[in-house]
Amino acid sequence: MRSVWVLAAGLLLLAVAGPWLAPHDPTQINIPNRLSPPNAQWLLGTDALGRDTLSRLLHGARWSLGLAFVISVIGLIIGTLAGLLAAQGGRLADWILMRTTDTFLAFPDLIAAVVIAGVLGASITSLVFALTVTGWMRYARVARGIGLSLQSRGYVVQARLAGLSPVAIARWHYLPALLPSLAVVWTGMFARAILGISALGFLGFGVQPPMPEWGSMLLDARIHMRSTPLQMIWPGLAVVCCVLAINLTGDALRDALAEQERGA
Repeated sequence: MRSVWVLAAGLLLLAVAGPWLAPHDPTQINIPNRLSPPNAQWLLGTDALGRDTLSRLLHGARWSLGLAFVISVIGLIIGTLAGLLAAQGGRLADWILMRTTDTFLAFPDLIAAVVIAGVLGASITSLVFALTVTGWMRYARVARGIGLSLQSRGYVVQARLAGLSPVAIARWHYLPALLPSLAVVWTGMFARAILGISALGFLGFGVQPPMPEWGSMLLDARIHMRSTPLQMIWPGLAVVCCVLAINLTGDALRDALAEQERGA
C-alpha cells in the first residue's frame, strides 16, 4: 500500500518539478548530434533534431500529466452535477440527462475525441474540449446511482421536510457519500485521459511543436523506428508506467475505502 502512494507522489513530483530536473533545453536543435545513442552527455540519447530525449520527457510530463489532471477534474465536476441533477430533478430531468449520457457512451471515446479535435483543429483547447466531452459520463452514472439510493434515507427525507433546498441537501448529504466512489472513478479517468492525450498527440491533434509531449514524441520517432527504436520506447514507457501507477493507486484507494466501510 505504501509503495503505491510513493508511486503517486513520484508522478506528482514529475509533473511539477520535471522541467527543473531536465539537464538540457528540450527545444534546442543540435543537428551534429542527431539520433545519438544513450551516453554520458545524453542519458537517453537524442531525437532526429538532436534534442535531448530525457529533457523532452521531463518537460512533456507537465503537458501529459497536467492536461490529464485538468481534463479529469473538469469531467468530474460536469459529470457529478449532471448525475445529481438527474437524481434530484424529477423524472423528466432524469430521462433527458440519462439519455444524453447513453448517447455519448454509445460512441468509442477515442474515435469521438478524434472527430471533435479534427473538426475544431489542432490545439490544446480543442484537445481539452474533445477529451472532456467524451469523459464525463461515467461520473454522471455513479453520481446518479448513489443519489437515487440516498433519496429514501431518513436523514435526507428529514432534510427535505425541514425545507432545505436541493443544493443544500446535495452539499451536506449527497457529496460526502459520493466522494469516495468518485475518487476511485477519477483515478481511472485520469489514466484514460493520459492515454487520450498521447493518442491525439500521436495523431497530430495535441500539443504542437516545438513543445514536447509524449504522444507527439512518439509521432516524431515513428519515422526512425527501425534505425533507433529507443526513441519510441522511452515515451511509450513513460505513458505505460504513469498509467500503471495511477491504476494501482486507484485499486489501493478502492481497497482502503472498502476496508473502511467494513470496519464501519
